[in-house]
Amino acid sequence: MKYQPVIGLEVHVQLLTDTKIFCGCSTKFGAEPNSQTCPVCLGLPGALPVLNKKVVEFAIKAGLSTNCSITPRSIFARKNYFYPDLPKGYQISQFEDPICQHGWLDIAVDGDTVKRIGITRIHMEEDAGKLVHGELSGPGDGSGVDLNRACTPLLEVVSEPDLRTSDEAVTYLKQLHQIVTWLGICDGNMEEGSFRCDANVSVMPVGSNTLGTRAEIKNVNSFKFVKQAIEYEIQRQIDLIEDGGTVVQETRLFDPNSGTTRSMRSKEEAHDYRYFPDPDLVPLVISDEWINRSRQELPELPEQRRQRFMDELGLPLYDAEVLTASRALADYFEAGIAAHSNAKAVGNWIMGEITRALNDSGTAIEACPIAPGQLAELLTLIDNGTISGKIAKTVFDEMWRSGKAPQVIVEEQGLVQVSDGDAIERMIDEIMAANAGQVDEYRSGKEKVFGFFVGQVMKASKGKANPSVVNELLLGKLKG
Repeated sequence: MKYQPVIGLEVHVQLLTDTKIFCGCSTKFGAEPNSQTCPVCLGLPGALPVLNKKVVEFAIKAGLSTNCSITPRSIFARKNYFYPDLPKGYQISQFEDPICQHGWLDIAVDGDTVKRIGITRIHMEEDAGKLVHGELSGPGDGSGVDLNRACTPLLEVVSEPDLRTSDEAVTYLKQLHQIVTWLGICDGNMEEGSFRCDANVSVMPVGSNTLGTRAEIKNVNSFKFVKQAIEYEIQRQIDLIEDGGTVVQETRLFDPNSGTTRSMRSKEEAHDYRYFPDPDLVPLVISDEWINRSRQELPELPEQRRQRFMDELGLPLYDAEVLTASRALADYFEAGIAAHSNAKAVGNWIMGEITRALNDSGTAIEACPIAPGQLAELLTLIDNGTISGKIAKTVFDEMWRSGKAPQVIVEEQGLVQVSDGDAIERMIDEIMAANAGQVDEYRSGKEKVFGFFVGQVMKASKGKANPSVVNELLLGKLKG
């Protein structure tokens, strides 16, 4: 029997606010344990939450960017469960009336085919604290609780069970990651848990309309691990069914070392959490004016910018996709073409030398030591024949190292391209005289020898000879 996987993702997006969702404590990562807490996020008696307006603004922008409807009147609810890192004994979240509903994202599958993935809801909630095990928690074998993360603002983005393969799930996840980082509402750091995913996985016989029992894989924090976890879980469930077993609804954890999932606890249903409206928080009313203002503040989104790069600049799809991988990269490219009109040339250098240097040095594009205008100056030197493309790479490396302007480097190091026909002709004559055998070979029909002569001229000129002049003069001399 063949089986069809059914996958839905619940993505937790930690918001880039300076303070927490219901108090004024800092959200800065990496501080001393329990140093960023107050009576509100510690859940002390009598402490009352106050909603951070910035969280609402970010939620609205996330919803608009994923084609959601914004709920005019949403409410906060208490999600009741016990865990050591949950100081209040409940989590403030949203249940019946989330802030964003009924959205979608289109993803590319199987090449150019587009598949629409529904988004059930996006809701605001507070994060829990963090359990610290082993040596970091103090003497002995116990565990400690760090509540710095408690009350940190989250958006939970819940997809419909529309995904059918691990590749579709990763594509959807990457697209959502790009949107929230592009908007500037999340730093997207998966290692620090700023963007993490729960995957709901089930299988059903092909042709069936009855969904299978799902297992939830909690807190997977890389695209690679999401793919591995889903693929393992699909196969585990198929093997279990074919061996006569039954899939149980449960929460599982993924072990990246073994590439397997293991049972964590039985899966709770909504009624297990005993949701009820939080009496300390009034309903959130969002006006049409607020929504319209947020829509006007949205930047040009990745898909829109990608399409514009193709339509207006004539870039191929691959280039447009690479150059819109992040908003900062797209901005760098646009600043480059503002100073140099050849979009393809600017794009090639960004995708080539700039990307190589960034990767080699572990530098983000935001901290690139070569400004877009400097890159444009370098390309202009190539265009006007001052330097060759080969010399340009030498100049580029020195620009990266020293921060100097390309024209300064060219003048300081004497790298101006030699285009003087008489000087190049003298080099060719000397090289042909010293390599009479190769001249005869070329004239007897072995045209591949031409490359040998080009190389010799470039060597003699220390790479400064203008390649087009070399080729033209050399061709005339050898055929003469």
